[in-house]
Amino acid sequence: MNSPVELEDLVRQLAPRVLAALTRRYGNFEAAEDAVQEALLAAATQWPDRGTPDNPTGWLITVASRRMTDQLRSELASRHREQKAASGSLPEELLAPAADSEPLADEDDTLTLLMLCCHPSLTPPAQIALTLRAVGGLTTAEIARAFLVPEATMAQRISRAKGRIKASGAQFHLPPEGERAGRLSSVLHALYLIFNEGYTASSGPHLQRGELTWEAIRLARTLRRLLPEDGEVAGLLALMLLTDARRLARTRPDGSLIPHAEQDRGQWNRESITEGIALITDALAHTPLGPYQLQAAIAAVHAEAERAEDTDWAQIVGLYQLLERLAPNPMVTLNHAVAVAMVDGPRAGLALLEPLDSDDRLARHHRLHAVRAHLLEMAGDHQGARSGYQAAARLTTSLPEQRYLRGRAARLTAEPR
Repeated sequence: MNSPVELEDLVRQLAPRVLAALTRRYGNFEAAEDAVQEALLAAATQWPDRGTPDNPTGWLITVASRRMTDQLRSELASRHREQKAASGSLPEELLAPAADSEPLADEDDTLTLLMLCCHPSLTPPAQIALTLRAVGGLTTAEIARAFLVPEATMAQRISRAKGRIKASGAQFHLPPEGERAGRLSSVLHALYLIFNEGYTASSGPHLQRGELTWEAIRLARTLRRLLPEDGEVAGLLALMLLTDARRLARTRPDGSLIPHAEQDRGQWNRESITEGIALITDALAHTPLGPYQLQAAIAAVHAEAERAEDTDWAQIVGLYQLLERLAPNPMVTLNHAVAVAMVDGPRAGLALLEPLDSDDRLARHHRLHAVRAHLLEMAGDHQGARSGYQAAARLTTSLPEQRYLRGRAARLTAEPR
């Protein structure tokens, strides 16, 4: 029998597939999500006692389909009664299809669902938020942290997105080639955020959430098969592979965080690194340059260094300079500052951080405080570094990061002047 954690991971992994199956059949995205949530609740209460079904996806699809059938029948009957039809009965053609008359196929329509979530009637932020909710399975709170906005704001954004999808009359099928290209940027960014949430969880007791990184990589591979000539699709997949390759080396047996420079590189996944480097090398040689390719190239430079001290930081600085020109954002500047500090010294890196204090997207983000503390420690300002680590620990909701940051601060407190 599966443990509660394993069951939770399983139903979360299957939820997008079930939602896609119902949306394909009934065409009502918002109602389908409600039905899937009821099916997931039924699984959470029944499977621990009865055991996981042989076909858990099919079980969830069947239960969710029945819930949706009941819901649609109730709505249609209510509407018909209000209209006071002359016959006084509900015509057969108004009935929703019976759940067991035509079983829903257990197909993987996750990619189609992803494209639906990025419908052109939605703004890019709404597309990404809805994708994270419906396809990535993230909670509203997790998505809000990813966007650096209040949870209430994100809840409203997701609700409005569902309403727009319904009002648009969008059909559940892959869009034509021209429209598909227009949605790709939002799709890639959504997968990027899903991966990041899995690689470094924004909250909770664990540093990583493997089910999210796996799902992001799986969907990126699907996109790669669909668009084999797109350099940014290849770049994103390469970035995910090169980053995820470090997963086993990032934590100790007790779950505590190991910083990048201190990781045992013998534990890095060489198969993922080889695949990632091959992908990005080919993309850089044959396709127009894009932000994901540049990030993958930076990850490749790290992966190629046998030891931390062998890292070609000058090359990384050059790549970040290109990235800042191509796709400027505060997180890029933050990482660029670290690379500059490794080449030109910590004070040069600290100077790059100063403008970020007035950037509302990052001013109260724990990573800004953590990076500044790290550079201050490199510069010998232990008091300033200690304060920075403490501030970062207060701002993060990830327990492993809190413990790591407090440990850094405590170590500086204990060190002799």
